[in-house]
Amino acid sequence: MLLREVEYAKPASVGAALAILREHEGARALAGGQTLINVMKARAASPDILVDLNGLDDLKGIELGADGTLTIGAMATYTDILASAEARARPILGEVCATIADVQVRNRGTIGGNLCSNDPTNHLPPLMCAVGAQMTIVSESGERTVSSEDFFLGVYMTAVSQGELLTKITVPAGKHDGFAAVTLGADGTCIANAAASVNGKVRIALGCVDAVPIVVEAADADLVPAAVREAGLNPPGDVHASSEYRAHLAEVLAVRAARQALGRS
Repeated sequence: MLLREVEYAKPASVGAALAILREHEGARALAGGQTLINVMKARAASPDILVDLNGLDDLKGIELGADGTLTIGAMATYTDILASAEARARPILGEVCATIADVQVRNRGTIGGNLCSNDPTNHLPPLMCAVGAQMTIVSESGERTVSSEDFFLGVYMTAVSQGELLTKITVPAGKHDGFAAVTLGADGTCIANAAASVNGKVRIALGCVDAVPIVVEAADADLVPAAVREAGLNPPGDVHASSEYRAHLAEVLAVRAARQALGRS
């Protein structure tokens, strides 16, 4: 289906982008467009103005602090992350980005777009919750920081409100992480996934089982199944997996991700 007519703006600064988003209730930020353009074609979203952020270099940087903290601009693409020497300080980021779709999508898709779309089948929301990332959101009135667990509110819903932009993601230092997923084909979306990070306890975030990632903790890999079961998962069923099978997958993948993370500690 073809796109309906829509206005297009390409602001030269973050401030100009925020002004357009504030002034027009029907304005939507355009990052990679991998999700937004498709839902517009399906008439599931009908913004009046697309605000293209691709010219904003301030949102593309990747920086590594002296303490190992990694700061990633929201408009950094998956390919940018894969190519970044700084991002290798947290190897799991590149490992997961390398599994997203195909080269064309990785060249265009952005970390900010992936997080802000909050499609429950996406790879990055559970990963951000597992590693304890912080999201920086700006508006014309100022800046605020939101934890990854508070950032995701529901299917296609996040803490970014009208007139705001996600500008950067801050990932704390660490290397002991894991990720496991079952996908629809080699390059397809996830049926279920799990990310894990070890910092004393094993912190696990489960994807595809609810509207937002489900976070659980366990003392070691042997206790992960019990921790997942205690979460009382009731995932949706579909043509790819029943609710019961998806819950079982979540438990299996949580153990795999936890063992991978523990193997690196």
